[in-house]
Amino acid sequence: MENQRPKQKRSFKFIIRFFQIIFTLIFVFLASFFITLSLNAENPKEHFFEVTKEIFSLLEDDKKSEAEKNSIAIEKVSSAEEKKSVPVTSSRDEKNLGLSGRIDRIMAVEDAVKEKEKNIRPYVLLEDMPNYLVQAIIAVEDVRFYSHSGYDLNSIFRATAHNVESGEIEEGASTITQQLAKNLFLTQEQSFTRKLEELFLAMNIEKHFSKNKILELYLNTIYFGSNFYGVESAAEGYFGKKPKELTLAESAMLAGLPNAPSVYSPYVNFLLAKKRQLVVINAMLKNKAISSRDAENARIEEIVLVRE
Repeated sequence: MENQRPKQKRSFKFIIRFFQIIFTLIFVFLASFFITLSLNAENPKEHFFEVTKEIFSLLEDDKKSEAEKNSIAIEKVSSAEEKKSVPVTSSRDEKNLGLSGRIDRIMAVEDAVKEKEKNIRPYVLLEDMPNYLVQAIIAVEDVRFYSHSGYDLNSIFRATAHNVESGEIEEGASTITQQLAKNLFLTQEQSFTRKLEELFLAMNIEKHFSKNKILELYLNTIYFGSNFYGVESAAEGYFGKKPKELTLAESAMLAGLPNAPSVYSPYVNFLLAKKRQLVVINAMLKNKAISSRDAENARIEEIVLVRE
């Protein structure tokens, strides 16, 4: 009997510790996000009430008819060629989804992702992509990708501190998994509830899919600028190549585009695209994904685009 009491004590302490960690994570995320959002608000107090109103509006939306709540529509982003389009979420139907519909989607995210995957065309397997491209994306978008569980507290702290110091939102803290969740299910709206939903979706995606599968889905859905969605469309559209044929220099240029595709597209501003490419190459070198010689060769390699 005496031996059982220490075990019960340890179990009780473990449960308390577990909930402390959970509540700490939620508090840190909410605090960081509110600080970051408030930088864009002229009146932080008014901004807080707007967020509260938004949360209650979701509860109101939940009272809508079952047909409206469960309608998750898929739209295709039109481009010059049909094969260069991937599914995105309709803003109108996303608003009509309601709170219970959003919770259902989070809980059944595995089936939801698989359903979305069926509509992604073209689709390239990770094994058919150059390792350079994969390493470049990780180095510049989410260096701790293989060690986090869908969110990265280090990135949240770093981005919040940077944004507070600069007085505006310059740096994001979204992981690759969070970006995938947004690309598949959410709109581009910058709001507290959307960001929170993105976090929960990402955490659940991590539970059901391997890291390599998440990367594969991400690279097939991310926007690379100039109306190119997914790695195959971008590789063909910019360089006239299949993804597996890309060089280190070309991979680094592509990896730099998702950060601001309409700005860094080489068809929009080649000089900015080149500068961004150098940032990616340096990040890969810092991450020990490439050697110094590889980095130097990539920096001086001539980039030949399909369209001049």
